[in-house]
Amino acid sequence: MSIGGPVADTERNLREWDFFLLWAGAAISLSEIWAGGLLAPFGLSAGLGIILLGHVIGNTPMALGGLIGSRHGVPAIVSTRGALGNRGSILPAVLNIVQLVGWTAVMLWIGGQAAAGLAGGAASVRGWTIGLGVLTTLWALAGPRAWRPLQKIGVVLLLLLSLVLTAVAVSTYGWRELWAAPRTPTMPFMRGLDLVIAMPISWLPLVSDYARFARAPGGGLRGTWWGYFLVGSWMFAAGLVATLATGSAAPETMLMQLLGAHRLLWPAVVIVLLSTATTTFLDVYSNAVSAQSLFPKLGTRPAVAIAGAVGTLLALRLDATAYEGFLLFIGSAFCPLFGVVLADYLLLKGGRYQAEDLYRRGCYWYVAGVNVRALAAWALGFGLYRLCATADFAGGSSLPSLLAAALVYLAMSGRRTPDEFKT
Repeated sequence: MSIGGPVADTERNLREWDFFLLWAGAAISLSEIWAGGLLAPFGLSAGLGIILLGHVIGNTPMALGGLIGSRHGVPAIVSTRGALGNRGSILPAVLNIVQLVGWTAVMLWIGGQAAAGLAGGAASVRGWTIGLGVLTTLWALAGPRAWRPLQKIGVVLLLLLSLVLTAVAVSTYGWRELWAAPRTPTMPFMRGLDLVIAMPISWLPLVSDYARFARAPGGGLRGTWWGYFLVGSWMFAAGLVATLATGSAAPETMLMQLLGAHRLLWPAVVIVLLSTATTTFLDVYSNAVSAQSLFPKLGTRPAVAIAGAVGTLLALRLDATAYEGFLLFIGSAFCPLFGVVLADYLLLKGGRYQAEDLYRRGCYWYVAGVNVRALAAWALGFGLYRLCATADFAGGSSLPSLLAAALVYLAMSGRRTPDEFKT
């Protein structure tokens, strides 16, 4: 089977608990900890509120996006064809490849910097980064059957180590001191909320790549939502607490000060290695899936190997100062896109696509394979997101752009049936 195509019923064997572990492992990452540290100027109470609210908002469309894949057995980018058209889905496929290469590079850069800060020093950054790139690519090449035991082992170890990290931070600095940390917000409340929402939203263009293996759609949806919500919120909170405690948002500095001081240096290195692998392999694998939606003849292993190699090479030359802007770019591209996709699937099409909606080729579908209404609504939502972000709109950017794109698309589509969209 091509990893870019639909899966057979015999391959749909992942249970709710498997999805919980999969997305819990994805949430245990240094990028989540780092992003949580960006909220430290809000203080502990406001920062925790932003984290919980942001994950509730972001997790919901993320999990719903996977519902299309689990019902129809198709990967995420293929699931956008029902709304955008066969050829219209090329643009999100290209954007997804760009964002996944970026995410792979960001994760490997963070992991390499953190590992070098704990063991080896600045001279070892390059070696750690390349090593993590190889480990992540091999994990992605292992395939869905191997992910189940790998994720179980990795997630259990990471949860234990992350619990130690949180406990050490609280016991060393105390809840009272952390709670009393001064509040000096450097960004509006809703901009902080957008940073949190952007993290689960960034998974939207690939969640169906894994949801398509669900034994039951409801189990996949629940496992995805709760796995990412509980552990993602925890990781953000751990980053927030660690930054308030240490005064630094850099993961390697946090880990060195909190765990290194208690002779737990190698457990900290294990956190870096495992958290990078359990999260970044999803980016590498889904990058290959998106590439195969554009180039169906591209083999599975070559696609994964290329995705891993390109992400690793980019990590060696990454400018990490663009991280916050990168998160916001992801939100601006994919919040309105999946506002359109979910509106089309859940409201306009009644929660059901026909096979020809996703795999019809060699014929006119919509207008030459492009749903102009959907692309126009997406473009409007993208522009609204950028406008709201630039103007520091009090309502934020994520929700207005997602809702506006969905409403505009529904208004332009009226009550048409799927057949009426075709020429």
